[in-house]
Amino acid sequence: MRRLLIIGCGDVGVRLVPLALARYRVFALTRDTAQCAALRALGVTPIIGDLDKPQSLSAIAGIAHDVVHLAPPPASGVTDTRTAHLIAVLGKAKINRGSLPQHFIYISTSGVYGDCGGDVVPETRPAHPQTARAQRRVDAERRLRAWGVRSGVGVSILRVPGIYAADRLPLARLQRGTPALNDADDSFVNHVHADDLARMVIAALNHAAPGRAYNAVDDLPQKMGDYFDLVADRHGLQRPPRIARSEAARLIPQNLLSFMSESRRLSNQRIKQELRFRLRYPSVHEGIAV
Repeated sequence: MRRLLIIGCGDVGVRLVPLALARYRVFALTRDTAQCAALRALGVTPIIGDLDKPQSLSAIAGIAHDVVHLAPPPASGVTDTRTAHLIAVLGKAKINRGSLPQHFIYISTSGVYGDCGGDVVPETRPAHPQTARAQRRVDAERRLRAWGVRSGVGVSILRVPGIYAADRLPLARLQRGTPALNDADDSFVNHVHADDLARMVIAALNHAAPGRAYNAVDDLPQKMGDYFDLVADRHGLQRPPRIARSEAARLIPQNLLSFMSESRRLSNQRIKQELRFRLRYPSVHEGIAV
């Protein structure tokens, strides 16, 4: 049986596990010993290690045929030191006559494109990160692609927008009454249901081409305020008040405002054509329960 290593087995990783167990013996790197019992209950073999402490990672070298990297970069800086540590440790397998991974799937972010002015964005559009958060993701993508070329590991990238599920909705934001932008000032956003994303990872393991990036997104980009209105309506909450962009800096937290300053509509043709993927939730209208 093939062996799969999941780096960062949070919500999406947990959704991935039952899909993978038919084909793989699954391992998961975790720095939280309290998570081990829950992982074992899922049929996963936990490995204790911390991407910020490379000396703790030796057990993962050569352990897996395939790797899925779901862990976020560090919270500051413009480089992804965690991915750099991971590459260095996995590369030691070859030095020690072990096995390098055959496939490596990196879960990146659509934020690498920056603000596109509402344009339709295919994967061929150059990265233009406009926040340190996105710069760290671009750094990870470049490191991994270069490593794949050097080592022969088939590195593929899923660029992911806003992930949602029944337990991943902006209900607290709506309850606080945080404003949204007027339609004329609003930005286009993109989404993917967490279950569809887990299924996309399996499709990428089966069909993704080395060095290739894929927009892991559903069929319906929409204005951010329209998304908030839909969630509010489905959950019996007050729709958020609308304000002009000129008022946003005064009324909206900066971390949220940075997302509202980027507008793009992601194309998902590549996942459909190359990964042979069919969405279970083509839009948030199907994915958000009534």
